[in-house]
Amino acid sequence: MGFPGFRVGIVYSFNDDVVNNARKMSSFGLVSTQTQNFLASMLSDDEFIEEFLTENTKRLRKRHEKFTSGLEKIGIRCLKSNAGVYCWVDLRTLLKEPTLDAEVSLWKLIINNAKLNISPGSSFNCPEAGWFRICFANIDDRTVEIALKRIQIFVDANNDINENGIVKNASVKGK
Repeated sequence: MGFPGFRVGIVYSFNDDVVNNARKMSSFGLVSTQTQNFLASMLSDDEFIEEFLTENTKRLRKRHEKFTSGLEKIGIRCLKSNAGVYCWVDLRTLLKEPTLDAEVSLWKLIINNAKLNISPGSSFNCPEAGWFRICFANIDDRTVEIALKRIQIFVDANNDINENGIVKNASVKGK
């Protein structure tokens, strides 16, 4: 669970390896006593936690549906999921060739042209080039609309460029 405004994250696990690694890293981000007391009080409030988790789940589901249905309208497929803060997006059709180098090139184009920082699957050891991870949980509805519009413009522009980098249907572009 993360609390970004407080610059705090919490690891709750029965896995000793996870707990031990988190403990080793905790000295890099010390949290004030006042913040610890506040969070301990908040997390001890069962009613608050239940309401928080219910509302958070509802908002994430709504954002997920809005974002993935928007991508689908653009013609971009996502892996089916029922939870999470991000989705796996299939951009293989935008690759010049099915290689990790082409994926990195596409990622750079998206950053530079669409001004969106999405994550290439290769940075998460995805074995197939062209899959990207897009986080939708940390943006509001207006930003979702802007991101979808930028993705649409990017996809349209890249569909209009042939394998030689020449704009197809150049006479229609200006209309």
